[in-house]
Amino acid sequence: MNRRHLLAGFAATALSGTGAFADNYPAFPIRVFVPYPAGQASDVITRILADRMTPTLGQPLIIENRPGAGGNIGSEAGARAAPDGYTLTIATAALPITKLTYRKLTFDPIGDFAPVGMMTVTPLLLATSPKLGVSSVAELVAHAKANPGKVTFASSGVGTSHHLSGELFATIAGLQLVHVPYRGSAPAHVDLMAGTVDIMFDNIVAVGPHVRQGTLKGLAVTTKTRAAAFPDLPTMQESGFTNFEAVAWFGMLAPKETPAPIVARLNKELVAALSAPDIKKKLADMGAEAAPGRPEEFGTFLGAEVSKWKPIVERANIVLD
Repeated sequence: MNRRHLLAGFAATALSGTGAFADNYPAFPIRVFVPYPAGQASDVITRILADRMTPTLGQPLIIENRPGAGGNIGSEAGARAAPDGYTLTIATAALPITKLTYRKLTFDPIGDFAPVGMMTVTPLLLATSPKLGVSSVAELVAHAKANPGKVTFASSGVGTSHHLSGELFATIAGLQLVHVPYRGSAPAHVDLMAGTVDIMFDNIVAVGPHVRQGTLKGLAVTTKTRAAAFPDLPTMQESGFTNFEAVAWFGMLAPKETPAPIVARLNKELVAALSAPDIKKKLADMGAEAAPGRPEEFGTFLGAEVSKWKPIVERANIVLD
């Protein structure tokens, strides 16, 4: 047998093996890395979708929370996993920002993944401690200008969309705000309720319950239109910031080089879960909007997010090791 025939034989075997593997997929449980602590919006939404996808996939999706380093610990573990469809990673708005802010990453937050699909988009909500004594964005701006360098804003970590939203607000409003980063939203909420920090931009799913309970006060949402979950809250644009728009989002990734048929199967089940009326209602009640789409659409979106946040990262001089 000559070399050409031998290589052709290897190629045919590889292709047939991939097809058979995809046909039998999944044969055992699938791990899903959530790079943030349990109880955060990324975790809650992922569990809702995993529960719906499990029966149709025929295997359980097992959630593993791997927080730390602004989401990089869990994301890197997902990027380094075997490209066989048995390890997935949940992406948040922080992932493309990570590509811009970290100088010594040992993985590519975009290039080392194969997009499976978008999951949800969620408005951010500007919340404040009731102890601050402001009831509107205008009052907050006036208070911050009267107390330069004394008003603090919390975030779930340096370089997150919550952080950059605060930087964007400070830049547009001409304010001197002090950033206080936390390891996730939950500990930030505790200090925000206690009045240890003053304000925070956080996704509506995570911070909404505290606003409903009255332990935090909502001032505005960051989308162009009002949020269905909080119709009485104005938008930042209605509050005088015409160029202010930011959303939290969640998506599903597989390691790069995961076979296309497996990505397609995962996308099919993800889209089906997101399109189910009861799931859409459950997400909407939380303040999240189901955003099903094709893998290539999610890939294009990730690239656009890098371009969107790059000038803000550069202006705020956010550089991390």
